[in-house]
Amino acid sequence: MLMKIITLPATLLLILIFLASSASPDHHRKFNVHDFGAIGDGITDDSKAFNEAWKRACNSWEKHVVVLVPNSKYMLKPVNFSGPCNSDQITFKIKGKIVASENRSDYEKDTKHWLVFEEIHNLRVDGGGTGIFDGKGRVWWQTSCKVNRSLPCTSLPYAVTFIGCTKLRVENLKFRNAQKMHLSFERCEKVRALNLRLTAPEHSPNTDGIHVEGTHNINIRNCVMRTGDDCISIVSGSKNVRATDITCGPGHGISIGSLGARNSSANVSNVFVNRAIFSGTTNGLRIKTWQGGSGYAKKIRFENITMHNVTNPIIIDQYYCDQVEPCQEQVSAVQISKVVYRSIQGTSSAGEAIRFNCSKHFPCQGILLEDINLKSYGDVRQSAKASCSNVKFKIKGKASPSC
Repeated sequence: MLMKIITLPATLLLILIFLASSASPDHHRKFNVHDFGAIGDGITDDSKAFNEAWKRACNSWEKHVVVLVPNSKYMLKPVNFSGPCNSDQITFKIKGKIVASENRSDYEKDTKHWLVFEEIHNLRVDGGGTGIFDGKGRVWWQTSCKVNRSLPCTSLPYAVTFIGCTKLRVENLKFRNAQKMHLSFERCEKVRALNLRLTAPEHSPNTDGIHVEGTHNINIRNCVMRTGDDCISIVSGSKNVRATDITCGPGHGISIGSLGARNSSANVSNVFVNRAIFSGTTNGLRIKTWQGGSGYAKKIRFENITMHNVTNPIIIDQYYCDQVEPCQEQVSAVQISKVVYRSIQGTSSAGEAIRFNCSKHFPCQGILLEDINLKSYGDVRQSAKASCSNVKFKIKGKASPSC
């Protein structure tokens, strides 16, 4: 009897220790891509191994599973990591470098994407500071019609795209030399994009850093973007977009739009850009819409912004026309309203630091300029100029230049 009394508590203690250790994050079920045949030499096609590791993880009923990409170099052809998945949470842990196939024929089935994560709930893609996506974009840029106008315009693949994902976290990663967009969020909900570095040569065509489309409740924070196009582009269907602590340049700045192309309806609302630095960019804060569109871009705030040698620090262009033929004047336009520019300082490399080129049929409304101090880059003692057409605005505090 005494033996039983002593043994029972000891047995219970062992059970409790086992259960506690099983619940520890270190005991998440891991699916290492090498266990599914990945070579990791940067030459061999590891697409099948990555796809198999993903399928096993996605189909697992474990509460939390991890797809592990060790610190090697992996070449991938286009891959779609699709859900929905059985696990409550999936972490895609990237310690190494993932590089794109440079064989254009590998993209014939889907000319618009390289890597896609689709319809996944509670996904975390974490690079731990060492993880890299390299789109190997040079083979695509040299045949772009944006570079050589004599060539026909063809579809270029986005590097990494998230489609229809909810409760998504992408962090601690580097994106390099995308074929087109580096990182795209489409129809996603509750997104956090944190501690990212996205880089491509200054003249690489259409290499946007982060592209937001039809996405709600996204927080972009502490990101560095040096690209050949927009650092961040926000287009139709997006709302509750927050970008904080952003470093941009070279590039085309942060753009809302383009909106309303081909007489389409477009809606963007509740955008907040706070604490951003622009260096040597063609634009700083830009809203661009086509004639003939409809819908709105409203409730937009830009605060605590620094400009260094930016060509167009603040610009609204409702006559955007990115095509060879001239755009015909049209009556309809996307309505732009309730836009706040607050605490913006720095230098402009052009004569105009502020340009509001709004529609005469749908003037910009509710524009607020507060504590603006933009000088000429060539002579910081001289204020830059402002050009304003068809805009209803107010000034609070100091605004230099102003309409």
